[in-house]
Amino acid sequence: MSLISSATTAPDPALSAKIVFLLAAGAGLSVASIYYSQPMLSIMGDTFHAGVSDTGMVPTLTQAGYALGILLLAPLGDRHDRRQIIRIKGVLLALTLLLCGFSSSFPLLLLSSLAVGLAATVAQDIIPAAATLASDANRGKTVGTVMTGLLAGILLSRVFSGVVAEYFGWRSVYMLAALGVLVITLTIGAVLPRFKPNTTLSYPALLRSLGKLWADYPELRRAALAQGLLSVAFSAFWSTLAVMLAEKYQLGSAVAGAFGLAGAAGALAAPLAGMLADRHGPDYVTKIGAAMVVCSFALMFLLPWLPLPAQLALIALSAVGFDLGIQATLVAHQTIIYAINPAARSRLNAILFTLVFIGMASGAALGSKVLESAGWPGVVLLATLAAAGGLALRMLAKRTPRTVA
Repeated sequence: MSLISSATTAPDPALSAKIVFLLAAGAGLSVASIYYSQPMLSIMGDTFHAGVSDTGMVPTLTQAGYALGILLLAPLGDRHDRRQIIRIKGVLLALTLLLCGFSSSFPLLLLSSLAVGLAATVAQDIIPAAATLASDANRGKTVGTVMTGLLAGILLSRVFSGVVAEYFGWRSVYMLAALGVLVITLTIGAVLPRFKPNTTLSYPALLRSLGKLWADYPELRRAALAQGLLSVAFSAFWSTLAVMLAEKYQLGSAVAGAFGLAGAAGALAAPLAGMLADRHGPDYVTKIGAAMVVCSFALMFLLPWLPLPAQLALIALSAVGFDLGIQATLVAHQTIIYAINPAARSRLNAILFTLVFIGMASGAALGSKVLESAGWPGVVLLATLAAAGGLALRMLAKRTPRTVA
């Protein structure tokens, strides 16, 4: 049964490339909002005279807000028109980004960062919209393409914010980000069809159903927990990289942000992962991807034995490797959960990404603490162990069907 109203009566086997591009751009610009702060932490700390642990709370609260927003707001996509939800949350995201940019005190910045995380969950309304619009045969590829935009947004956000903050100040980053989000929100709202709600559950019942979905589907639990552990590793690296580069190598925010270019190469894995999941089954992709993450982090144990230029090159190479692995695994996990129950895609997506961003927030908090107490080798160890846990969960998984519903 279609989830789209009379504007579109069935998933489109030849979904417009223009719409897919706009959805990818919308997902990227929205989710980028929760990562802009990472290369700017040193500069923001100087503005408010805050230490490493204190500034580490900025990305921690942003990601915690994102996890909370996914849990509490993303399920609404099964109950209301997703197009209207995207419009409302996109405008709210632009306003919260402006609030960050105008923050006059550190507590206000922290509160604004939490609000940005809540509103940035519009990205998690865009992804199920793309899955609904796509045909069964192309769903993995379509989701993978939209995820390319989302993942590129995560990684290129650091390049953008690092350069802009160094030359124009960190507040300018939030101003420009707010403008970009507003423009893409209005554009997407104008081209998307209306989506027909597929449940009449009340909001409390909708939230209660999350627990039933979690209890009923072991593949959902395995996918969410495995991706959550990989996210701990991902966030521990990116949330501490700028501080480590400043302290150990005396490199500024622009250079820290430029490492996002290396990681952005990994975004190219998303459509490929989607096609492989369509062709060979998603389990295969999750295992290969998680193994790549473990190996990429483990490579950084070699840093103390390398000369300075080689150290920086290895960090960049590892960033490419683990981003490829994490992004491929994420797309495959989405392919798995979207096949479980098509009528509950927003809620299934909400559960998956709640665990992902609990992992992100945990990684940011743990990474900052470990960097302060054990240095960069401690961060590498934390990331490697977390990724190994995700791989172990995937190796225990039973094979899932290749087709999606």
